Amino acid sequence: MAGSGAVTRNTLRQQIADALRDEVLAGRLPPGTEFTVKQIAEQYEVSATPVREALVDLSAQGLLESAMHRGFRVRVYSVADFRGMVEARILIVDGIFRRLVERGTSARAAEQLVSVRRRAEEAMRAAQSGSLEVLIGYDLRFWRELGGLVGNTYISEFLHRLRVQCWVFAVPHLKREPQLNTVLWRGHSELVDAVTRADAEEVRRLVRAYNQHGLDWAAGLEAADA
Repeated sequence: MAGSGAVTRNTLRQQIADALRDEVLAGRLPPGTEFTVKQIAEQYEVSATPVREALVDLSAQGLLESAMHRGFRVRVYSVADFRGMVEARILIVDGIFRRLVERGTSARAAEQLVSVRRRAEEAMRAAQSGSLEVLIGYDLRFWRELGGLVGNTYISEFLHRLRVQCWVFAVPHLKREPQLNTVLWRGHSELVDAVTRADAEEVRRLVRAYNQHGLDWAAGLEAADA
């Protein structure tokens, strides 16, 4: 019975963490929003323990931070923070895709790429239509599945966390864009095609373009603030 209770609590903990992460990524809990364990527990009609554990998990992932004597708040990232995230991503992603291309497409990887391609197509459609919340969901799945082909869960999880943090920073700014579809990256399908063909040069070009897109966008934000 004790084991069953632990499983239930851990499942609830994950459900609460997922729900709050979705709220942050959708912009319904903007950066700087403060709340307590009690408030979240009442909102979801659950006990305080799994809520506290969920909030600690999200803090470890960089989405929340402890607000002294006031509970937790959604973390506020600066443009410099975002640039640092992209630069960290650059150092790792290039190596990941070089390794993918060198390995070639095995039968198992080819099967997995079918799923990745579906994510890519949905992400591209969402970007074209400016559907930000839909794009974020498919974009995160796309990169997680594509990076997962390397088979190193430590790298995959680290990059996923970076991308979530990037979106946490980006969402409030993107929501103010008058023509959102003009500023969103949409090269997902091209990248899958290049990986499938084991075209190392094209993969490198697309990954660089993806990262440069983020850096250029950050530079534009800084210029606007100045």
